Amino acid sequence: MASLKSLVKETAIYGMSSIVGRFLNYLLVPLYTAKISASSGGYGDITNMYANVGLLLVLLTFGMETAFFRFANKDDENPKAVYSTTVVAVGIVSLAFVGLVLAFLPNIAHIMHYDGHPAYLSVMAIVVAQDAIQSIPFAYLRYQKRPLRFATLKITFIVLNIALNLLYFVGLPAIYETAPHLVESIYDPNVSDADKAGYAFYINLACTSFITLLFFPEWRRVALKTVNWKLFKRMLSYGWPILVLGIAGVINQHGDKIMFPYIAQGGDAKEQLAIYGAAVKIAMIMAMITQAFRYAYEPFVFGKSRDKDNKETYSKAMKYFVIFTLLAFLAVVAWLDVLKYIIGHDYWDGLKVVPIVMAAEIMMGVYFNLSFWYKLSDRTIWGAILSGIGCAVLIAVNIIFVPQYGYIACAWGGFAGYGTAMVLSYFIGQHYYPINYPVGQIAFYTILAAALYAAMLWKPFGDDALRTLAFNTLLVVIFTAVIFLKEFHRRKLKAQGS
Repeated sequence: MASLKSLVKETAIYGMSSIVGRFLNYLLVPLYTAKISASSGGYGDITNMYANVGLLLVLLTFGMETAFFRFANKDDENPKAVYSTTVVAVGIVSLAFVGLVLAFLPNIAHIMHYDGHPAYLSVMAIVVAQDAIQSIPFAYLRYQKRPLRFATLKITFIVLNIALNLLYFVGLPAIYETAPHLVESIYDPNVSDADKAGYAFYINLACTSFITLLFFPEWRRVALKTVNWKLFKRMLSYGWPILVLGIAGVINQHGDKIMFPYIAQGGDAKEQLAIYGAAVKIAMIMAMITQAFRYAYEPFVFGKSRDKDNKETYSKAMKYFVIFTLLAFLAVVAWLDVLKYIIGHDYWDGLKVVPIVMAAEIMMGVYFNLSFWYKLSDRTIWGAILSGIGCAVLIAVNIIFVPQYGYIACAWGGFAGYGTAMVLSYFIGQHYYPINYPVGQIAFYTILAAALYAAMLWKPFGDDALRTLAFNTLLVVIFTAVIFLKEFHRRKLKAQGS
């Protein structure tokens, strides 16, 4: 019981540090979109750069974080040797990556359409290299069951990052207006909107470097004499399939933002990407809900795997996940005229992608729920196959339709990719690990949500914002009332009748 309580406590700390961190970083979106115009393309640079960073981080860690956990917990391995070997291996690869970027910077900047700002690439190369190396001591803290230090370092980075962004985008401009001599050495008021994206990258470098210094106690634990290259080969053999899955996952999440500058037509590609990237942030409310569910659900599933009623539990969990996310979908869409103020006015053209991206996130969540059939039946190869098929669909939709339809095709690409993986996972899973999901009930709630969403699109009150908001809220209340009557009130009546 004590170990279970410890697991719950640690899961809560790890989960909350990640979710709270993601939410706090989410607050930078209003700042960036208010201070950087869409037409400048500066926020497009931020969107594209961090999409590439996500992919590079997977490549530079190459499955070693998970391999560290696997080998550090083996009885016949020395945890200190595993830790030291992993840090050194990831460190060598990351430093080599930085060296290659700096050596071929002009060529890389030209290929990636950063000819005017090659320094962005060098700065972010150093950032992602540090992030990759830091991932191992972060894993070591989890191995040592030190969630408070883990969370403290994560939150420190986030708070410092937000503080410096507020300083450069709000504080220093205000001070310059009244006392320019105080800040003229660190602030240039003539920086264009397009160049303001550089603030975000340089601030990230400062914050990441600071956290690297705070890891000093963990760096001291790296013993070069214990580095074992034979051990590394075994770890690499274990970790490369995880690398493949990681690449597939990043492409599903960020592939459209990585590819967009290369396949979009016209000279406004960065402006389009800026608008799309900002609008997607509103839809990320659904991603945060899904992530919170995953932190709670994954340990629960594996904990229930030996229970006789586990399949019935998974079935109910799937239904309630769909119900909850559909309710969140309707709530966001109903209040979109209020939530749109999260981003700058000149980014509002991208609001049309919000429902599409949110629907894709729901399907991604369903796919995550379904994925336990191959995890519990030890057929994890299917994870790579299904994720790969989803990636292929996403890439194909983007390549075929983005040149003609622009960023709206990116949203539909994610929808098609996750939808394909979800459907295939359901039917293949029913063959290998059949679960009697309440498909009829799930379909009922989905159709009801779709009908209510269509009613919101109808806009019977035209441009009357208050009455439209009241009408949309009423529709959300109707959906909530149906949930209550069908799921809770009926159950209560049955319980009383028995």
